[in-house]
Amino acid sequence: GVGPSDASPDEGVVEDLPLIDERAVEQLTEGLISHYLPDLQRSKSALQELTQNQVVLLETLEQEISKFKECNSILDINALFSEAKHYHTKLVNIRNEMMMLHEKTSKLKVSGINI
Repeated sequence: GVGPSDASPDEGVVEDLPLIDERAVEQLTEGLISHYLPDLQRSKSALQELTQNQVVLLETLEQEISKFKECNSILDINALFSEAKHYHTKLVNIRNEMMMLHEKTSKLKVSGINI
């Protein structure tokens, strides 16, 4: 006959589990979602605002960086102009000196001294 050892190990387990009420699961799920959803939506909008602010900040930084680059270019140009002015002054002085030397040599030649 059928003794206790012939019984299936799962036998009786199914009867022990309460019936899962799908309506209850649905209500519990809705309750869980309604509990956490507002916080998640607030977090989502806060993150979106933060991201937008970061984009604005990055654009502003890029504009400031380009301004600094322009300033550096202007400073470089100014340095170049002052250097050019310095060398122009040197050239004018050399020219004046050469003209003076030429005049002196011309006067010496007129005096009959050959150089």
